[in-house]
Amino acid sequence: MKKLLLGTILLALASVVPMPTTAQVSINVNIGLPPPIVFPAPPELIVIPDTYVYVIPDIDIELFFWNGWWWRLWEGRWYRSRYYNRGWAYYRYVPSFYFDVDPDWRGYYRDRNWYGHRWDYERIPDRRLQQNWRSWQNNRHWERRRTWGVQNYQPQPQQQRQELRQQRQQQYQQRPEVQQQQRQPQVQPPRQQPRERVQQPQRSQPQEKPKGREKGRRK
Repeated sequence: MKKLLLGTILLALASVVPMPTTAQVSINVNIGLPPPIVFPAPPELIVIPDTYVYVIPDIDIELFFWNGWWWRLWEGRWYRSRYYNRGWAYYRYVPSFYFDVDPDWRGYYRDRNWYGHRWDYERIPDRRLQQNWRSWQNNRHWERRRTWGVQNYQPQPQQQRQELRQQRQQQYQQRPEVQQQQRQPQVQPPRQQPRERVQQPQRSQPQEKPKGREKGRRK
């Protein structure tokens, strides 16, 4: 009877007093992944002058190759992958190269003109890029060619490049899709299935032989 009465009291207290775990409320938003990009053939890329950022000029999607990764801006969020058409994973920061890229590069590409100079860009097949991007970057391949494909090329002064970076960063923060993502609650990245750990079989410990009984002390 006492146990029944005690259980009833505990149940009543549990319904009145909230548990600590339910007192904390967190709002998470699951991040969707961008749709795949269908290419009829492996793409060809060009390098943006003064950078080691490669872009695909034949599509209207913001897709870049830099430092061994493909980078994609979609609905105000960044994603990266080892492949240009699949395998995207959410990246919570703005990649550092992005503000070095002139947002009007497509117009310069169509006009074959880079800041008033003829731009004889080179189209690079994806396979060739994958085979050479690291050595090109380490050996400063494009600087050694001196022109980046631009006639009478003149590199921008460092001070001017810094000012352009800051200007592009401000313009990026003012984009409606970026501001919308910043106003959203805490973001929860896509969950990946944990890898199964294979446990090594434990070796059986040899059993100790029972010790013989101690002989009694002689009196």
